[in-house]
Amino acid sequence: MNKLITLLLALLVLLVEINCSSNGDTNQNTSVYLNHADSVQYVGMNTCKGCHSNIHETFIHTGMGQSFGMANEQKTAAKFNSHAIVYDKYLDFYYQPILKNKEIFILEYRLAGKDTVHKRLEKVNYIIGSGMHTNSHLSQTNGYIFQMPLTFYTQKGQWDLPPGFENKHNSRFSRTIELECMSCHNAYPNIMPGSKNKFVSIPQGIDCERCHGPGSIHVREKQLGHLVDTATMIDYTIVNPKKLPYDLQVDVCQRCHLQGDAVLAEGKSFFDFKPGQKLSDYINVFLPRYKGDQQSFIMASHADRLKQSKCFVESTRLKINTDTKKYSNSKLSNNNVSSLTCISCHNPHVSIKNTANTQFNNACKSCHGNQKYASLPLCSEKLSIRKINEDNCWSCHMPKSGTEDIPHVTVHDHRIQIPLKQNAVKQIKEFIGLAAINNPNPNVHTIAEGYLNYFEKFKNNKSYLDSASFYFAKKGNYSERHLFNNLIRLAFLKQDFKALVQLAEKNQVTYSKDPWTLYRIGEAYSNLGDRAKAIIFYRLACQAGPYYLEFQNKLGSTALQMGNQTEAKKCFEFIIQENPKFAPALSNMGYIYALNSNFNKAMELYNQAIALDPDYEQALINKSALLVNMNKKTEAIVLMKRIIKNNPNNELIKQAMKEVAQHK
Repeated sequence: MNKLITLLLALLVLLVEINCSSNGDTNQNTSVYLNHADSVQYVGMNTCKGCHSNIHETFIHTGMGQSFGMANEQKTAAKFNSHAIVYDKYLDFYYQPILKNKEIFILEYRLAGKDTVHKRLEKVNYIIGSGMHTNSHLSQTNGYIFQMPLTFYTQKGQWDLPPGFENKHNSRFSRTIELECMSCHNAYPNIMPGSKNKFVSIPQGIDCERCHGPGSIHVREKQLGHLVDTATMIDYTIVNPKKLPYDLQVDVCQRCHLQGDAVLAEGKSFFDFKPGQKLSDYINVFLPRYKGDQQSFIMASHADRLKQSKCFVESTRLKINTDTKKYSNSKLSNNNVSSLTCISCHNPHVSIKNTANTQFNNACKSCHGNQKYASLPLCSEKLSIRKINEDNCWSCHMPKSGTEDIPHVTVHDHRIQIPLKQNAVKQIKEFIGLAAINNPNPNVHTIAEGYLNYFEKFKNNKSYLDSASFYFAKKGNYSERHLFNNLIRLAFLKQDFKALVQLAEKNQVTYSKDPWTLYRIGEAYSNLGDRAKAIIFYRLACQAGPYYLEFQNKLGSTALQMGNQTEAKKCFEFIIQENPKFAPALSNMGYIYALNSNFNKAMELYNQAIALDPDYEQALINKSALLVNMNKKTEAIVLMKRIIKNNPNNELIKQAMKEVAQHK
């Protein structure tokens, strides 16, 4: 029986080899990898450890191996003391990290003089980040994952607000951690269908299968005794990135080391790409290009910067021009020309902290100084200066600097270059456009969606929406439904609600299953004053995405405005059951109790909402109205003054405060 299985596998490889040889592509056709099949399952790192314990022992100490884990004293790289306090001057909140009984907490508080007028203590459930540069902190409530408002920056040994929380953008404890973020900082989790940030289970760090693909067929074959001599043959039950063509090898790394404006291919998710496949078939990653600025870069832009290097460009050109033989589908290529890729310098199984400088220098010397490439220049710097940097090529040619997106962090720029002179004049940055870093020829509709993403996630500039309109007007490859969803999104971001509704009614959108599209249509009707139609689409959005709690809250609020307390109460109770820390639902539920004269329960819920968010205006308004109704007008006026302090433009509260004061 074993011999029969071996024979069948050999025939399968042979058939694929014959199919591959019929086309003119110089790259290896990676469809031969058996673990690309949808039926192949992920087995987890502990299973891999059974046979590869030596690799596992070093890998778990790498940045990838330490990328995610339970928050505890062993995992954290942070320092905890009474002086580790961060103040957000815009929102007037103080934050203090606390280590207590080996557990980590974040305390948020506000002072009025010497009095503490607000205090919220939240437990840290997960740490994201290896500690090489940062430790950020996540909380978990009934499976819903949120980023917390403190990060420890290990290189400088200091606490501060996380990236994106600065300058009036502090989302406190409510920033959702969704698939895009989780898919690069961890192994593959199990997310609740119909949710954006509710996870059923979460692994503990990037594992073997993120770079090698799912392993169930590989494990099964080895257990059956079907071994492959990998010194001379390729084992097609698992992907070894080292044996991939250079472009697909880089795709494995740039799946995560190419952060930016990611646009998913239609029908794909952030978990669909498998090593050995073409990344652009699943995700296109856009980054802005500027005239007059080649030195700025973001943290996870290693692949982009490397591909801008002359070393990469030239080595790739040599590789293509001399690769006269195809990769054999049964034996390793004997081609001696190597492109510069990530693993030319990095062993992903070994921490960079434990990698000798000679490994990086030898990668440079394999070309510079190699007799095969006599035309390549050698280092012309004086030996005395080179010795200052221990004669390390990367010290000068890959200089350390800060990044555009992460404060308090320095990394080596992976754009290998001749060092700039210190007196070089820096040109004024001029935005040219978005470029798909992993795809030289993206479809026009993909480019359009890239501009939508960039407007929504990075820079709120109307010109990006104009660019999206321009590209969507061209003939692209999006299906009718996918194009419709994006045109609805475009109209929504433009706040052109009339055009949005016209588009929706013209296309009979009830067939759409995208919760965001349905929600946006509901919002358009709501903004045009048509609650009856708005609530229809809010209901559809909640059916498509039942765990999008913001949609549930909008449905409940609209039902309440239309006098349907039964439906509203059902929505708010569901939200509170799912996430008891969802302040808007607590406030809205309190309002229902107030309408039914259960003032004590209403006050309890208002206070819960305000304890979570002391600046939540609707809860403050609801509570002040309840205080007036309970004839506690002095307390109500104090609360109204607090509302006006936070929002001086609230004329309705100013008028209400005058009327209450007159009738005290």
